Amino acid sequence: MHKKLFIPGPTEVKSDVLEKMSTPMIGHRSKDASTLQRSISEKMMKLLYTDKQILLSTSSGSGFMEAAIRSCTKKRAAVFSVGAFGKRWYDMALGNGVAADLFEVEWGKHTTPEMVDEALSTGKYDLVTVTHNETSTGIMNPVGEIGEVVKKYPDVVFCIDTVSSAAGAKIEVDKWGVDICVTSTQKALALPPGLAICTISEKAVKRAETVENRGYYFDILKVYKYIGKKDHQYPSTPNLSLMFALDYQLDKIMEEGIENRFDRHKEMADYVRSWAKKNFELFGEEEYASNTVTAVKNTKGISVKDLNAKLAERGFTISNGYGDLKEKTFRIAHMGDITLEEVKELLENIDDILGL
Repeated sequence: MHKKLFIPGPTEVKSDVLEKMSTPMIGHRSKDASTLQRSISEKMMKLLYTDKQILLSTSSGSGFMEAAIRSCTKKRAAVFSVGAFGKRWYDMALGNGVAADLFEVEWGKHTTPEMVDEALSTGKYDLVTVTHNETSTGIMNPVGEIGEVVKKYPDVVFCIDTVSSAAGAKIEVDKWGVDICVTSTQKALALPPGLAICTISEKAVKRAETVENRGYYFDILKVYKYIGKKDHQYPSTPNLSLMFALDYQLDKIMEEGIENRFDRHKEMADYVRSWAKKNFELFGEEEYASNTVTAVKNTKGISVKDLNAKLAERGFTISNGYGDLKEKTFRIAHMGDITLEEVKELLENIDDILGL
């Protein structure tokens, strides 16, 4: 029996979207491939409120995260982390020999604009990374406010991770002054994993041109220049099957209405938060709670493992807490094409199992 996914990725994928992946192959150097990839770029620009170039990569979002910090750090990177995935930027920097400092907050807290300002005012950094939405803690950082701070430092390349928020929350890349915005397909875009997507600004391109040893597959400058020369084709063989599905799914998102999609995610988030506060507690600062995943503090001391086993028998699955938060919290994702009615059905089943 299929278990409906209420986990922070991968998310449920509609059958018609999956079917698009069976579209017959085309040559990845053909005009049809260019048309497909250009179509995706144009729609992603609308979704991310940007006129910056869109890049695609056959990888998870981590691929472009690594590409960004390796290709665009000349001097030193300031990495701001509010959980497990924010720290990943730092590990990528160290793994690539990139000088970086980690600025962490207690899990459940957010990154403040003041923290970023304090770090950048030292003049030590020429790249900054911020996680927009942290699935390990259910926190959504105020990236718009942080962006206003970063604008004070025109030599700093501003990178954000929106892997678990793009298509589930409004992300205004150009208004926020973001140079590289990274996301991937398997979360709020409601597709299988396997494609990373990012925006790239002229500032980021010019910075990369000054950086040596940018790698090969994830050399973001090479990808950028190649699609310019080859009309939206890529230096390495792309995942065309997922691109067919992504192009189709973006049409469906536009049909739903971008703002309507964001509103649906907010409505689901509000409902789950209300349920969590009634029966448990929210983990982390409610003012900065995510619109795509809710982290619930396990105040009743239930066995999350046992709850999930019983939910599985009914055709549902949620996520345990991440890392040290395992069994101390549990997480309910409400992203992608999941509806409020489906969220209500899940919570009714949890109520029934736990006798709430």
